[in-house]
Amino acid sequence: MSYVKFKTPDNVQEEIKKLLDEIAKTRDSKIRKGMNETTKSIERGVAKLVVMAEDVSPPELLFHLPILCQEKGVPYAYVDKQENLGNAVRINVSASAIAVEDAGSTDNERNLNSLVKKIENLK
Repeated sequence: MSYVKFKTPDNVQEEIKKLLDEIAKTRDSKIRKGMNETTKSIERGVAKLVVMAEDVSPPELLFHLPILCQEKGVPYAYVDKQENLGNAVRINVSASAIAVEDAGSTDNERNLNSLVKKIENLK
């Protein structure tokens, strides 16, 4: 049993990474990094998008996140590696999960909403 509920196509993963990079370099944006911060963001109802890495070991670390996202109605997706997720949000370490709380600009917000629609269509 795995926490990965659906396969995110490579082109959507690339789009996620590009958007996360754009959001991370925007001054007023807010991204929570790591499993604990992501969990808190979902529980508080402020997460707009959750992205998890597929290669987390042990997988039990993230087992609760997709379930919690579904309960709270938060869209979620996956990228292939923790290292790629960390790089996408401009930190020098791997990240198991991140939560976008604020996109920082109206363009990023619009792109985020468009991406969320694509992700919802994958399920």
